[in-house]
Amino acid sequence: MPQVPLPPTAEQEGASDAASLLHELVAYLRQSRSELREQWALRITDARLLTVMTADEIFSEVTAVYDNYVDALETGSVETLQAYARDLSERIIPRGVETHEVLGIVLLLRDVLARALFVKYEHDGGLLTRILDAYEPAANRIAVTVGVSFVEERERVIREQQEAIRELSTPVLQVRDRLLILPIIGVVDPRRARQLTEQLLSAIQSNRARVVVIDITGVASIDLTVANHLVQTVEAARLMGASAIITGLSSEIAQTLVDLGVDLSMMRTVGDLQGGLEEAERLLGHRGDGGEPAAERSTM
Repeated sequence: MPQVPLPPTAEQEGASDAASLLHELVAYLRQSRSELREQWALRITDARLLTVMTADEIFSEVTAVYDNYVDALETGSVETLQAYARDLSERIIPRGVETHEVLGIVLLLRDVLARALFVKYEHDGGLLTRILDAYEPAANRIAVTVGVSFVEERERVIREQQEAIRELSTPVLQVRDRLLILPIIGVVDPRRARQLTEQLLSAIQSNRARVVVIDITGVASIDLTVANHLVQTVEAARLMGASAIITGLSSEIAQTLVDLGVDLSMMRTVGDLQGGLEEAERLLGHRGDGGEPAAERSTM
């Protein structure tokens, strides 16, 4: 006997009804696109959001966001909207747009559309309730998607900026052939200590350096982890064929190193940068009396 299909469950009927209502909603939003888009742009201006952008730029972006928003409502997929949100974020974050502004404009759009639905379905309270029940979960998911995309892009930009700042704050300078200086200024945490080690070792290799002067005059304090990392940096430089000279060691840091029990036997220290450069010249086999440099001789 042929099987009799089971009647749809209440959950299936609910899902089908929600899909049908969203289809009707999407058709209305596309039909009313121009009017609703203009209302949204006006609300953004009145709320003083995206003030770094011109009116034409705002209108152009709200058009794209509106269309992506409606597409996401129709398909249930946020991938296209997510990609656009990342692209938008990449363009507006450098201009100073803040997270609350992006969340604000998305919530304003949700509000504009909800108010339009109230007007359209005010004659049928039951239908309005069903429409809103279908619309609100989708709208909330879209708002979260846009917000998360913006925050992730902002965090990526911040990480890149922090990385650039660290690189600028720990430059490896070539004084002359085979001689490098690494001036360290500011707070040295474990992450920055690892970074400056990587920079220094890379510079030693690319410049075939034989002596490096690490000047820590601008470092106020260091902890045990950073101190041991400094010792390891000196040892790594030695393994790559370069002698390391530490200059600018303050009495406070020197006492800290002693108190922490850091092994200083592998570290060559000189009081100040000038003395460090003179010691570097000696190690390289250059005269320190202003005469012509002597031939370089290996000290390894």
